[in-house]
Amino acid sequence: MNKLELIQTVKDRTGLSKQETSDVVKLFFESFTEAMVNGERIEMRGFCSFFMKEYAAYTGRNPKTGEKVQIPAKRLPFFKPGKELKDRVDY
Repeated sequence: MNKLELIQTVKDRTGLSKQETSDVVKLFFESFTEAMVNGERIEMRGFCSFFMKEYAAYTGRNPKTGEKVQIPAKRLPFFKPGKELKDRVDY
């Protein structure tokens, strides 16, 4: 499902106009993104949780040349499915 399909599904189920539904979905994703940028944990009980993982800097290597390369520290979002979601998917 992509964003347009999500908007269409919400529109069909709620009876909102396409513009209103688009605004709601856009607001949801903007709020979600802002929380992740601020390092907040997002938890939707039964569905999933998202949180930021901190990775320390390390020395890697270029697989083509074998040259050592310094990899900087980084933060990446991490998804963890909830129990109910896992149970529904693994029927």
